[in-house]
Amino acid sequence: MRKDSLIKLLACIAVIVGVFVAFVQPLAHSIRQGLDLQGGTHVVLEAEDTPEAPVNDDAMQRVVRIMEKRVNELGLTEPIIQREGARRIIIELPGIKDPDKAIQTIGKTAMLEFKDEEGNTVLTGTDLKDAQAATNQQTGQNVVNLEFSDEGGKKFADLTMKNVGRTIAILLDGEVLTAPNVREPILGGRAEITGQKTLEEAQELAVLLRSGALPVKVNIIETRTVGPSLGQDSKDKSQFAFVVGIGAVLLFMVLFYRFSGFIADVALMAYTIMLLALLWGLDATLTLPGVAGIILSIGMAVDANVLIFEHFKEEYRQGKTLRLSMDAGFDRAFTTIFDSNITTIIAAGVLFFLGTGTIRGFAVTLGLGTLLSMLTAITLTRYMLKLSIASMIFKSPAAYGATGFMLDGKAVAKNG
Repeated sequence: MRKDSLIKLLACIAVIVGVFVAFVQPLAHSIRQGLDLQGGTHVVLEAEDTPEAPVNDDAMQRVVRIMEKRVNELGLTEPIIQREGARRIIIELPGIKDPDKAIQTIGKTAMLEFKDEEGNTVLTGTDLKDAQAATNQQTGQNVVNLEFSDEGGKKFADLTMKNVGRTIAILLDGEVLTAPNVREPILGGRAEITGQKTLEEAQELAVLLRSGALPVKVNIIETRTVGPSLGQDSKDKSQFAFVVGIGAVLLFMVLFYRFSGFIADVALMAYTIMLLALLWGLDATLTLPGVAGIILSIGMAVDANVLIFEHFKEEYRQGKTLRLSMDAGFDRAFTTIFDSNITTIIAAGVLFFLGTGTIRGFAVTLGLGTLLSMLTAITLTRYMLKLSIASMIFKSPAAYGATGFMLDGKAVAKNG
C-alpha cells in the first residue's frame, strides 16, 4: 500500500512538472495578444448629424455591426470594437502591418449608386445580395461581380432596358467607379464592376459593398499607433512580473509549509497549465489587464492552500493523526474557500457583462482562474497529500508544517 501510494505520488508530480516545463512557454506564446502586448492601431470614430441621416442609438448600433463585419472580413486579428458615449466608436486593431490602409477601409461610407444619364439614382447598395472579387478569365481584368436581390434584379433589368446605347454610372461614395455603355438589357440580376488595378483592390471593394453603407456619416477624430517595440516592452515586463510573482509564491509555500507547500506548488503548476490551455482553447485575447487577472487568481489559489494548511496544523495540534488532520483541515477550509471564490466569480461576472474591452478580458481571466484555483486546491492538492501521507514518504510531522499537538500545555510530536 505504501509503495503503491509512493509510486502514484511520484508519477503525479513527475507528469505535472514535466507538462509544465514542456508546455507553459509554448502555450503562453500561442494565445492571441491584445493591442497593448503586440502593438497595433487605435482608432476613434465620431458620428455626425446630416439632414438626411441624424445620429441616434439605432444608427450607432448599426454602425458598430457594419464595422465589425468589415473588420472581420478584412481578416484582422481579434479586433476590439466598442461604443464610447452616444456618438463615438473605438476600434483597436492588434498587429496591423498597414494601419493607414485598414483605417481607410473601415472609415469609408461605402454608398453604392447606379445612375442613368439624367443623374437619377435607380439602385443603391441596399439592392445588393452579394459582391465578390474575381479575375475575368477572358479579359484578365480584376473585377467585382455583383449579385442583386430579387427586387434589385428587377430594377437593374428595367434600368438597362431603358438605357440601351447609353451609359450607366456606378458611383461609390459619390465618385464614379465606372460608367459602362449598355449594349443590351441585362436580365440575370448580375453585373460586373471593372477598373480595379489589382485583385486586392477588388477584394477591398467587395468587402465594403457586402457590409453595406453606413447609416450615418462618421469621421476619424483620433488615430494612435502602438509600435511593436512598445508592445514588446509591455509584454516583457508582464512576463517578468509573472515569473517574479509565481517564483515568490513557490518559495513562500515551501519555506512556510515544507512538503505540503511543495505539493501546493505542484498543484499551482497544474493550475497555470490548465488556465493557459483553456484561454488558448477559447481563442481568447490576452491583454495587460488579463495578465493582471491571471496573477491575481494565482494569489487566490495560494490563499486557498494557506487556509487549508493552517487548519491542518490546528487539527494536528489538537491530537489528531496526520491523515485525520488533513481531512479535517480541508473540510473546515472548504466553506471559507467556496464563499470567497463565489464572491470573486460574481464580481468577475458583473465586470464581464457590464464592462467593455480590456475590462472584460480581466474579468475572463479572473473568473476562469478563480474556478480553476478552487478546483486544484480542493481536489489535486488533497489527492497528492493523501498519497504522501499514505506512502509515509516523510514520517516527521514537521515535514508537513505541523509541529506537534498540545498535551498539558506541552507540544508533543505525533506520527501517523
